[in-house]
Amino acid sequence: AREHGEALLARGQVGYLIVAGGQASRLGYEGPKGAYRIGPVSDWSLFEIHARRLRAAAERYGRPAPWYVMTSRGNDAQTRQFFEDHGYFGLDARDVLFFSQAMVPALDQEGRILLAAEDRLFLAPNGHGGSLAAFASSGALDDARRRGVKHLSYFQVDNPLAPPADTLFLGLHALEGASMSSKVVAKRDAGEKVGVIGRVDGKLSCIEYSDLPTELREARDERGTLRFGAGNIALHVIDVDFVDELNRGGLQLPWHLARKSMNVWEGGSMVARQGVKFETFVFDALERSPRSVTLEVERRAEFSPVKNAAGEDSPATTRADLCRLHAHWVRAAGLALPEPDEFGLHPVEVDPLLAEDLETFLARGKRSPEIRGRGHLYR
Repeated sequence: AREHGEALLARGQVGYLIVAGGQASRLGYEGPKGAYRIGPVSDWSLFEIHARRLRAAAERYGRPAPWYVMTSRGNDAQTRQFFEDHGYFGLDARDVLFFSQAMVPALDQEGRILLAAEDRLFLAPNGHGGSLAAFASSGALDDARRRGVKHLSYFQVDNPLAPPADTLFLGLHALEGASMSSKVVAKRDAGEKVGVIGRVDGKLSCIEYSDLPTELREARDERGTLRFGAGNIALHVIDVDFVDELNRGGLQLPWHLARKSMNVWEGGSMVARQGVKFETFVFDALERSPRSVTLEVERRAEFSPVKNAAGEDSPATTRADLCRLHAHWVRAAGLALPEPDEFGLHPVEVDPLLAEDLETFLARGKRSPEIRGRGHLYR
């Protein structure tokens, strides 16, 4: 399967689809979430870390692949400018294609339409499920066909550990004849706010965290393992033909309600109000897929999202996870680690262009890191 995945990349049959329509305002940064700096030693942004992974894959397999970047109306111009300002992070600008998801009105708690100004509706992005319709309507699907792309490696901007060029996952998906496949990790605990992959009425589906009743969420088998513990981490392989079929069939993913605080126009000024946003989720397409692969992976190697300002899934936990993973590689290679900080973490980071996994890091041979103010950077 791994060899088949390598062949897909070498033949140019894989494209990358990142959903990056969010803002980083919850993290205290005004700008696209992808522009948020997360590298514990390098200080690289989320976009740059992802881009370096894609460059590494292009170098390894001798062929660049298109990167389809889904933005939203709120951050599209900023995202394009960020890429321009950073020289597309070393990628060919012709291989980076931006498109925006659709916007939909939001309501207040009583079901009344909210305003953004006296003469303008308050509109919000339609969720990551909007990527499938926007991919088709924007012309990105036609571009993928022209390039000979058959499979899309889908990932979200907030997870710097996402490995889009995973040859095992790509190979398994293609050999199985799947239309849409997913990666999962064992849930941390019953309360972790991720959807779970399971069967609903005999169909493979992803059940959103909020839709799973408490008794099922906490149910355990005879070994004490969560019965519904296959946590969805938003890493998918989706066939271009499948996206086309969904859109030709009049793509209708179910709407999910998200209750959030919003700044809206009311009574002549902007005020904060609790409102309801309507979102679609990409994983709802899973039950339409005739065949699918679900691959369980190691959390510490592939999943550490930046979602909250503090606590779980925050910049602090993501940086710590990156340091722990790379310290493990450095230790396995018999190399010296920098002194730990007050939390016992060794500030060390490995450039994806050097190695994406332990095996590659060991194969590259021993080398000296760059000593930076923040720690050691291997590149």
